[in-house]
Amino acid sequence: MAWYREWFGEEYLDLYSHRNSEEAEEHVRFLLERLAPAEPRAVLDLACGAGRHTAALRHLEYRAVGIDLSLTLLSRGRPMPAASGDMRCLPFLHGTFDWVLNFFTSFGYFENEQENFRVLEEIFRVLAPGGSFLIDLFNIDHVLTHLEPRETLERDGRRAEIHRWYDERTRRLNKRIELVGADGTPKAFLESVRAYRRDEVVCGLQWAGLEVTETYGGFDGRSFDFDSPRLILVGRHPG
Repeated sequence: MAWYREWFGEEYLDLYSHRNSEEAEEHVRFLLERLAPAEPRAVLDLACGAGRHTAALRHLEYRAVGIDLSLTLLSRGRPMPAASGDMRCLPFLHGTFDWVLNFFTSFGYFENEQENFRVLEEIFRVLAPGGSFLIDLFNIDHVLTHLEPRETLERDGRRAEIHRWYDERTRRLNKRIELVGADGTPKAFLESVRAYRRDEVVCGLQWAGLEVTETYGGFDGRSFDFDSPRLILVGRHPG
């Protein structure tokens, strides 16, 4: 079974509990200063997880809807418009959204390169002409410079052992997470994400028909460079 069908459950939410609503509100403030139009008709939070960004947008009265493959994550979020679906084949009509947002490195999950770039085609398809997108990825150069091969985390009295490595052949950043479940049973999960550099993503977006207008290195608005913690691409549907 693909890793992303197993990992995004209760254990994932426990490990990433520090990714909270306050952080989501910071991200939303960042994008509101940079995306056009100022009053989108509808917003898609693509790979929304438990929907913290969707909730932050809806709190500001934006018509936001989330979509995620994991029913577990969707059920743990606040009650709000959301759908379960695959980002390679979105259940929305052409041009439905004025904004499409993809936070927290949710691009590059699939082993087949064609499948990953199918996600960009789908963003183009559901984005209205003149609409805006935001894609938030890790910066692989920063990650490799600061990579911790092994780490132990404590979350609410539960221990997680994490082993990280980069595979040069597949160009994937991998993470093996070993932890003890709530019932005391040892469990192990894998994360494996294709690592893209800026020019690769820009070329992929252009191939899909989208235009990158700005690149940032973090949600504080810093310029992107080699050691930026994030790779945030903002752009538009030029049609």
